[in-house]
Amino acid sequence: MSTAALSIDNRIVTDQGILGGQPHIAERRIRVKDIVQWYDLLKMDADEISAAYDLELADIFAALAYYYHNRVTLQETWAKEELLVEELRRDMPSKIKRVVDGAN
Repeated sequence: MSTAALSIDNRIVTDQGILGGQPHIAERRIRVKDIVQWYDLLKMDADEISAAYDLELADIFAALAYYYHNRVTLQETWAKEELLVEELRRDMPSKIKRVVDGAN
């Protein structure tokens, strides 16, 4: 068993090759953003998130600590991502919507 101290630095990582470089739980494809949304928007408590996604409570609290420590930067990044998604939706209409609308 490892005796390395657990910290935000080794629980929350970024890697350009994983999830587009977004901060996430080490060795998992769960972003800090996901934890924040489940906790803040869906009002799930840490135990619910832990049970639903097979996470340690330390992972959840590390993600929340990382978020609150970097909140302004993360919110700016997420807002830019949302703008990009909206632009893409506007510029590239859904092929599914066209098929459904054309069927009526």
